[in-house]
Order: sequence, then structure tokens, then C-alpha cells
Amino acid sequence: MRHPLLVRITHWINAFAMVCMSMSGWGIYNASPFFGFRFPAWATLGGWLGGSIAWHLAVMWLLVANGLVYGLFGVLCGHFRRRLLPLRPREMLTDIVAALQLRLAHRGGTYNAVQRASYVGVLLLGLLILASGLALWKPVQLQVLAQALGGYEAARRIHFLAMAGIVAFAILHLAMVALVPRTLPGMITGGAPPKGVP
Repeated sequence: MRHPLLVRITHWINAFAMVCMSMSGWGIYNASPFFGFRFPAWATLGGWLGGSIAWHLAVMWLLVANGLVYGLFGVLCGHFRRRLLPLRPREMLTDIVAALQLRLAHRGGTYNAVQRASYVGVLLLGLLILASGLALWKPVQLQVLAQALGGYEAARRIHFLAMAGIVAFAILHLAMVALVPRTLPGMITGGAPPKGVP
């Protein structure tokens, strides 16, 4: 599949930013865990609570700016409408069954229903993680938002679970690229893969 230059640039910036945000977020979580486990030190970024917060807030600006560019492009240029719609429940169910049977066809130049649903889902998780993150960052100034999410502690859990959903998406995304490697060149060069590449 061919991807516009702006989509490729924002994709790779997003990949870098999400790794930094997740690892620094795990460092922040470790300072006050609420699920009874901690992440290993090697999986965190920042070295200590203050360092993890500094990384998290610094990369947050990169992620938000990148998301705004991608979101505006997606809406104004019709990228979302062309690539992610329509979402039909029957088509999604058919493709989910095919995926579970390892028979899901990958059609060049278009996303199947499972891909469209997963991309829309991760975009919605991105909005949820942004809202909960703002509520955690400025709980007094944005107390209306914090209260809408159930309060500060509820916002922490929402933020964590949204992050877990995004990480799960990333793992699935990487697994699909490993299974269908011909999809990778289009996200690097924008062109189709060489002939003979599976």
C-alpha cells in the first residue's frame, strides 16, 4: 500500500514517541502502583520518578503536535474517510473469524475490516489517553475534565488501561508486519515492495 509522505513521517514520529511515553509512564506508575505489580527497571525510562515525569511531559508535546498534524491531514484531506471507513459490523465479524482461522486475506491498497476497526480503535484510545493525561497533569485547572472521568484516581486507571490498549495494538501491529512483510516498504519509502517480496 502506498502511503503519503506526511503519513509516513507522522507514523515514525508516533512510534518513537509512544515508546518513550510508555516507558516513562511505566516509570511513573512504578512510583505508586495500583495493580499490585511493577514494571522491571529496564523497561522504564527516566531512572527515577522525576526523570520519568520529565521524559513523559517532554515527549507529550511531540506526540500531541504530531497527532494534531496527522489528525488534521486525516480529516481535511479525506485520508480517514478513504482508508478507515466504512465500518460494517457484519464485515468485521467475517474478517475476525477469518483472522482467527489464519485465513484473512490481505488485499494490497486497502485495509480489511479488522484493520480499519483496529486503527479507529487506537485513534479513539489516543483521544482517551490524551483526555485522562490532561486530567492527571492539571487536575485543579481541569477539574471538570477530571470529574467527568470519575476523579483523579479513576483517571489514573483509565490512562493506564488506555496505554495498555495502545501497547496491545502495537504488538499486534508488529506481529502482522512480521506475518506480511511486504507491507513495510510502503511505510518507509511510500512505494510498493519489490517484486518477489512476500
